[in-house]
Amino acid sequence: MFDSFRSLLNRCRRWLKNSLSLVLAIALSLPLCAGLPAGNAITDGKALLRYALPIDNPPVREVQGNLEDIATQLRRKRWTGISSDISKAAAILRDRPNDLLKSVPDANKSVAQSVIARLNEQIDALQTAVETKDKEQILTARDRVLDGVGELEALMVKGFPYKVPEKYNNLPQLKGRATIEIATNKGNLTVVVDGYSAPVTAGNFVDLVQRGFYNGLEFTRSEESYVLQVGDPPGADVGFVDPKTGKYRNIPLEVLVDGDSAPTYGITLEDAGRYTDLPALPFSSYGTLALARPEGDPDGGSSQFFFFLFEPELTPAGRNLLDGRYSVFGYLIQGKEVLEELKQGDKIESARIIQGAENLVAPQSA
Repeated sequence: MFDSFRSLLNRCRRWLKNSLSLVLAIALSLPLCAGLPAGNAITDGKALLRYALPIDNPPVREVQGNLEDIATQLRRKRWTGISSDISKAAAILRDRPNDLLKSVPDANKSVAQSVIARLNEQIDALQTAVETKDKEQILTARDRVLDGVGELEALMVKGFPYKVPEKYNNLPQLKGRATIEIATNKGNLTVVVDGYSAPVTAGNFVDLVQRGFYNGLEFTRSEESYVLQVGDPPGADVGFVDPKTGKYRNIPLEVLVDGDSAPTYGITLEDAGRYTDLPALPFSSYGTLALARPEGDPDGGSSQFFFFLFEPELTPAGRNLLDGRYSVFGYLIQGKEVLEELKQGDKIESARIIQGAENLVAPQSA
C-alpha cells in the first residue's frame, strides 16, 4: 500500500513538471512553424508593471511612453528621436502638472506634487546625459526618471478596482502590490507581485513567503531550461497544506485580460474562446513569475511557481501559448544575472517581504 501511495505521489510530481514542459514545447515551436512575427511587445518587467496599474490618465501614459521609447531609439542611435522623446515628456511635466494631478486622490496630492518637481529635475539630467551620447549613462538616467513616473502612477490608484468573487474569500488576497526579496545560494532576486491583476495568486504567494514556506526549498528546472521552478515541499505533499485546516490549498487559474475590469477564474483564455486576447501581465519578460499547475486542472495550483526564462527568438512576446494558460502574478525587477546562474539543485535560502505587506488580506473564516 505504501509503495502504491509513493508511486501515486511521484506521478503527481511528474504531472506538475511534465505538463508545463509539454505546453512549453508547443509554445516554443508553434510561433516559429507558423511564421508569426514577434511584434513590438513590451519585454521589460518594470514597464509591464507600470502599464498594468489600474489608472486612467493619458498625460502620464504619454510621459511614460516617450521615456520607454528612448531605449528603442538608443539601439538605433537616433539621437534626434531621443531628444524629441525627452522634450515631449518634459513639456507635459513642466506645463501640465494639473492634468497629472487630476487623477491623484486628495490624500496623495502633496506627495505627487513633490514627485513631479523631482521628475522635472531628473528629466533635465537625462537631457544632459544625452549630450554625452554615453549609452549606459543615458539608460541609467532614463530608468531613474521612469521609476519616478511609476511612483507618480502608483499615487493615482484609487483603491482596489474590483471585487474578488466571494468563493475565494477563504484564500489570502493581495489588494495592491508587494516587493519580495528572495535570497538564494547564488545571490538575491527582487520581484514585484501584482495583486491588482492577480489578487488571489499574488496573495497566496505573499502569504507563503510570510510563513517562511519557501525557505530552504530547492529549484527544479523544466525541460530545455526555459523555466526555473520551485515550491515543491519535502515529504508527501506536492503543495501547501494549511496547518489550521489540514487541507491542500488550491489556487484557481486567474487571468486579467488587458481591458477587462476583473480577472477570469478557473478557465484558460483558449477554453474561453479568447484566442487573441492578451493578459495584462503577459509572458513577455525575462523573469516572468507564474503559478505552476497540473495540465487539465486550471484550479490545481498551490505553492509551486516558476520563473519564465524568456528568449525573444524562441518565444515571441505576445505570440506564445503560455499567455492565458498560467497565472502570471509578477516580474523580476532586480537580479537578472543571478537568475541566469541558478540551476536545478540551487535553493532559496530565505524570502521576505520588503514592501507592501500591509496589502495582504488574511482569509475569511467560513
